[in-house]
Order: sequence, then C-alpha cells, then structure tokens
Amino acid sequence: MQILDGKKLSAEIKAEIADTVKKMVLSGKKAPHLAAILVGNDGASRTYVASKVKSCEEVGFKSTLIRLESDITQNELITQINQLNNDDSIDGFIVQLPLPKHIDEEKILLAIAPEKDVDGFHPMNVGRMTLHLPSYISATPKGILEMLNRYNIETEGKHCVVIGRSNIVGLPMSLLMQRRSQPGNCTVTICHSKTNDLSKYTLEADIIIAALGKPKFLTADMVKPGAVVIDVGITRVDDASTKSGFRLYGDVDFENVSKKCSFISPVPGGVGLMTVASLLQNTLSAANEEFYKKTIDFSVDNI
Repeated sequence: MQILDGKKLSAEIKAEIADTVKKMVLSGKKAPHLAAILVGNDGASRTYVASKVKSCEEVGFKSTLIRLESDITQNELITQINQLNNDDSIDGFIVQLPLPKHIDEEKILLAIAPEKDVDGFHPMNVGRMTLHLPSYISATPKGILEMLNRYNIETEGKHCVVIGRSNIVGLPMSLLMQRRSQPGNCTVTICHSKTNDLSKYTLEADIIIAALGKPKFLTADMVKPGAVVIDVGITRVDDASTKSGFRLYGDVDFENVSKKCSFISPVPGGVGLMTVASLLQNTLSAANEEFYKKTIDFSVDNI
C-alpha cells in the first residue's frame, strides 16, 4: 500500500508555480492576483480562506481578502462581485462557500464572470470541461487528477466508482474520469444516497472516489484487494481529548481500508491540500490572457 501524499505533491506544485511567477515578473509581467470573498464568520471557511491567502504568498501571487458581514443582502454581494468582474487587476476570484441561508448560492455563482471563475463552478466552465475545452476545472476534481497523474496510476480501461453526485466534486469527477485523456478513459459508475446495494459496485471497482461527507463510510468489506481509494470527505467530529476539541475524519475507514488497497489518500494530508494547489494553478491560467480564449468556433458557418 502506498500513501497518496497530498502534502508532498502540493509542495511540488507550489514550487513549480513560484518558479513560473518569478519568471513572469522578471519578464515585466505582473504577478497573478487572486481575490476571495468571505461572508460571515464560519470557522471552517475562515480556515480555508486563510490557507488560500497563505498559499498565494508562498508562490508570489498577490491576494485580496474581502470580508463581509453575514447579514449582507444578496444584491449587495452581487454588487461586490460585479466590482471584481470589472477590476482588471484581479485575474480570478472565489466566493467562499457555504453562504448564509438567505443568499441564493446559485445566483451568486452565476454572477461571477466565467473567465474569472477560478473555482470552476460557473455553468459555462462546467460545460467547457464537459466538451474538453480549455476551462477552469473545479479545484478538488482537478487536484484528484493531479494526484493520479503524478503517482502514475493507470486509469485506462479501469472501473471507477464515484460515491457522491454533488456539482462540486462527484458529478464533475465522474465526467473527468471517463473522458479521453490520462487520467481518464475509465468505465465510470456514479453512486449516491438512492443507490441500492452500494457494496455490489464498490467491490467491482478498481478506483473508488468517496465524496459524500460521512465519516468512515467506506469500510474494508466494501473494497476489493488492490483497489485505489481516493478520500475526498473531511468532517469535524467533536473530541474533547484533543487540543482543538475535534478530530478530522474522511469518508474512508483509513485504518482498515489501507490494509487492502494499493494506493490511498489520507485525511488530513491528502485531497484537501491538492485542492488549494489546484486553485493556484487555475489562477495562474487566468493570468494568461490567451488561456480562456482558446475555444472552438461554434458559429453557424462552421457547423
């Protein structure tokens, strides 16, 4: 069994990005600039955003953090988004989720200009990803692809089971694993809360990607020997015995599943760190003005 070390890989990616940024600046170009909007005081969201800001500093990016009160109106938030859309100094930006319940997340994501949507959540980016056009792939799925690629895990012809069908991870991951590329070319099964006899599918899987948000959901009796297991979930569970008052658990029963599989990603120290690295990669692409213009001409004359 080999650990898919997100800490090691993310450090490698950051070093590569830092080298590219250094060369950009030396050639007279500006450093990429990432902005983040944080609404309210959710503890986990503050931690995630702080990690992203710190990572920007490590690779030489400029970063802007916009903190907004939790009682901000939806229209006020959209006004702030429009300001970033029209700010040429900002290459890309994110709106940290989740948002307060009185704000419609879908409308907020639609308000972000697709060419600055480095989280890859806008429908236009999802559509471009589906057609295998240049796009910003959601950071977590992109991080998983990087992990599979850099560990030279063969995916062609393999059976991949994705557990979870969220728009952020499960659904895009299922599309990415079946497209004509490496990683890719898998036969993909997507499972969810309405799937009957889930173990029937996971026991046939060469690759399992668990993204459902239930601690230790995937157990050893659900995994065949030699499978590759990617754990996307991360849940805080109260634990008074720890200094922080909680422990972090993934969707996989790591202790027991790791004894059966060929590769496995840990929690923490796995996919989460790759997500931040992928966001930086998307921002670097956003700073390249030609990246998003590379597309297919769908005009009537070319159909």
